[in-house]
Amino acid sequence: MKVKIIVFRLLFLLILSADVFCQSQQFWKAGVAKTTITPKQQMWMGGFAARNHPSEGTLHELWAKAIALEDASGNKALMITMDLVGIPKAVSDHVRDQIKSKYGLGREQIILSTSHTHSGPVLENALTDIYPLDEEQTDKIRNYSRLLEQQLTKLAGDAFKKMETVTIFAENGVTRFQVNRRNNPAATLTRINDLNGPNDYAVPVIKLLNSKGKLKAVIFSYACHPVVLDGYQFSGDYAGFAQLELEKSHPGTQAMFFQGAGADQNPLPRGTVALARQYGKELAAAVERVMEENMKPLEANLSMAYSEADLLLTALPSKEALSAMVSESKVPYYKRWASRMLEKQKLGENALASYPYPVQVWNLGGQPLFALGGELVVEYGIKIRQLFGLNAFVMGYANDVMGYIPSATILREGGYEGETSQMVYGLPGPWHSSVEETILLEVNKVAAQAGIKAP
Repeated sequence: MKVKIIVFRLLFLLILSADVFCQSQQFWKAGVAKTTITPKQQMWMGGFAARNHPSEGTLHELWAKAIALEDASGNKALMITMDLVGIPKAVSDHVRDQIKSKYGLGREQIILSTSHTHSGPVLENALTDIYPLDEEQTDKIRNYSRLLEQQLTKLAGDAFKKMETVTIFAENGVTRFQVNRRNNPAATLTRINDLNGPNDYAVPVIKLLNSKGKLKAVIFSYACHPVVLDGYQFSGDYAGFAQLELEKSHPGTQAMFFQGAGADQNPLPRGTVALARQYGKELAAAVERVMEENMKPLEANLSMAYSEADLLLTALPSKEALSAMVSESKVPYYKRWASRMLEKQKLGENALASYPYPVQVWNLGGQPLFALGGELVVEYGIKIRQLFGLNAFVMGYANDVMGYIPSATILREGGYEGETSQMVYGLPGPWHSSVEETILLEVNKVAAQAGIKAP
């Protein structure tokens, strides 16, 4: 009898200690949702000025995918990734305002991330002067943009409805198909033995396991332009193929891609579906390797901060210079840009002197995630990790894609990313030489607000 009592007491103590242990653990909650955003009709595609007519079908579906997070203290966050070339300020602001109105999330809690595929649709007020649009195409773009705003707002709610307990892990992988396009011309790539210029081969990976230990979602990144394909079929390019590959290998898992600081990095060689599929498989394999090895568990603590820095722009060219461009330039979008700038001058409109640039930082249980707007060149990813540690994750093309974001070096060198790309986005001129310093100072300030300090 005494033995039975002792055994009973031991079992009781074990059960009690296990219950206390479970109560002491802090778990994340997460919900995922996705929706197709492939246009149902032919429309102009975003990203290449050389295209001369609307889309011709679909290679694979375009997706918007959401993940809703909640830490042990009830702090919530939302990330939405999209197979789009970028999201303009007006669309981004409207979506984030709607999400705030419906679900109570502030700017710091929402990341709207675009993969920068050049095989998606054009959005309203984006890359204004590239495309020779007629009234029919302009209407299609406007209608698609309004529908997208509705889809993204609903998607946020769908993700929060599916919350469940999860554990979250993070780690960096590596793959090497990006090439610095400023320093390694594609035409001579096969004759080059050593690649030149700065590169960033990191593959950030975040995985979420449900309470049964099954993979619920994987979020991953690479800093490289999705420009393998330049045809007329909608697709997510290599990033789309990578997501398809991971979801095929892990049925029921949601794979989400965010673009890094890859504005001056291209996948080379490029130009065929087979290459896009190859790079997608390479990236997926890098993610798989990371998930199979030890990853850092993230405590269920979430802190976030958001700010908008005023980036200065240089002055608009003179009326004479603009007129000369209209009459002499052989580049169609140069002419359209100069004509539009002249029309603004005629109407008495002042050219933009600065732009509100979004800087956002999430601290996911000790894992820093920096989300910056615009087409971010690779030097920003490198410098942010030099400041905050090699395991920091850096996202570009987030919340507002208003133009290229060159480094101080690229501004001095000029070229497309530093000088002429502002015409693609309809800006009045290149950025001021202070752009890099302004951004990095703002990153440091916002990181401190999120509880992340430079080592």
